[in-house]
Formats: sequence, C-alpha cells, structure tokens
Amino acid sequence: MTAMNPSANLNPSEGRITFEQRGGVLLIGIDRPSKRNGFTPAMLRALAEAYTRLDDDPGLRVGLLHAQGDHFTAGLDLPSFAPLMQRGESPVPEGWVDPVDLGDARWRRRVKPLVVAVKGITFTLGIELMLAADIVVAADDCRFSQLEVKRGIMATGGATLRMAERAGLGNALLHLLTGDEFGSAEAMRLNFVQRVVPAGTELEEALRIAQTIAEQAPLAVIETRRSAVLAVEQGPIVAQGEFEAVQQRLAQSDDAKEGVASFREKRAAVFKGC
Repeated sequence: MTAMNPSANLNPSEGRITFEQRGGVLLIGIDRPSKRNGFTPAMLRALAEAYTRLDDDPGLRVGLLHAQGDHFTAGLDLPSFAPLMQRGESPVPEGWVDPVDLGDARWRRRVKPLVVAVKGITFTLGIELMLAADIVVAADDCRFSQLEVKRGIMATGGATLRMAERAGLGNALLHLLTGDEFGSAEAMRLNFVQRVVPAGTELEEALRIAQTIAEQAPLAVIETRRSAVLAVEQGPIVAQGEFEAVQQRLAQSDDAKEGVASFREKRAAVFKGC
C-alpha cells in the first residue's frame, strides 16, 4: 500500500480530497466530516484533480470514491458555490476530468472504472457523483435526497438525466420534484445503487469489487466500460458498430496473449495493460 499526498487544498475549513493507492486502486477520500462533507469549490476542484490523476497514471486501474466520517456528503456548500452559479463558472479547470462526466467539451470524460461507497447522508451532488460512477455500494443507513427544488435551483450534475434513465421518468420525477428523502432499499429498487450492505462494511465491499476489477486486463476493462456507456448514451447499434475493430485491436495486445497463455497453463493471468 502506497500513501499519496493529499490535495494542495490545505485550508481545513474548505475541506480536502485525499489520495491513497492500494495496488492498482486509487482510493479517493472526501474529507470534511465536520460539515457532513459538504463540497466547497476547492474540494470539487481537488476531486477533478483526483479523477484526472486516475486516468493519467498508468499504474492506476480503478478508482474508489469514499468519505470520512459518518456521511458521504450533504452536497454543495451553497454559500460558497452561489457566486460561481450566478456567474456561470465552474471550479474545475478546463481540460481536467469532469467528476460528473456530462460530456461537456470543456472537460475530459473519465476513462477508467470508478466504484463508490456511500453511507449516511448522500444528498444532491452526492447522488450525482454516484450516478456518474460505474458501481455503487451503499450502506443500509443511507439517506438520499435530490433536494435542489427546495433551494430554488435545479440539479445540473446529471441527476435529471441519469435518474430518469435508470428508474424511468415517473420514478425520477417523484424524487426530483419533491426533494423527499429515501433510503437504500428505494435506491436499490430504482437502480441507483448496485449493492446494499450493513453500515460500516460498505468501503470493504467496494474495495473488494475495485480490486477484482483491477486484476482484469486493463485495456479490455476500459473498452468494455466504454462500450456499455456508449450503448446507453447513443444506442446499441452505435456501440455494436465498434465491436469488430475494438476486438481486433484487443486480440493483438500482449494482455490477450497472456490471457490465452494463462488459460493454457491453468494459472492466474498477470496483465500489464499493453
């Protein structure tokens, strides 16, 4: 296990994002528990920095987003974000990976897989971050709410898109328009999370999943994820149209040769991402 320096944001009142590498997994920690991990602009910038590091470091294969304290996040710290919203600005520098992965041309889209462990209060941005990820493990004590309508604003981090896509329009609007609280069982029913576990075990289970993904062939993982996302966003015909070219490219990789060799030799494969 290799510890990595926390983000450059050193002001405790603004919170921070921490980094820790375990093998091929980058653990990304939301760290402002005194404020229920409410996000300041500095924290969102640091989160984008972490996602960018994940994609750019060849030694990293999977990201795992989690939080310190009892809660995942209460969402945006509105007083600190309001001036940016009024000016139409973002704290995330152009060219970095966008944490909510909306496909805006100003920011990069994440390429490597991301697992999220959520617990306790998971409001607004918290829901949007987990919906923008790939696999979500939720503690059974989670309290979810997409409550922007209670604050006179709209959810613009992907909730209006992804909640409807996952759960259907009526189910999405039930929660988007009322801002009500719902629990882990409802989140599971609506396909917002993939696994619900006893509180206190969510990080362990998320790490197990992330480490399992990290053991697979990195190029194949990236292309498999990209194909599934493409199918959701642009349709199965578009995704299927890339099958032959992608498979041919993967079949020529060293990892594919290692996959055949490990099968023949009845041993675990050791993939290098090339």
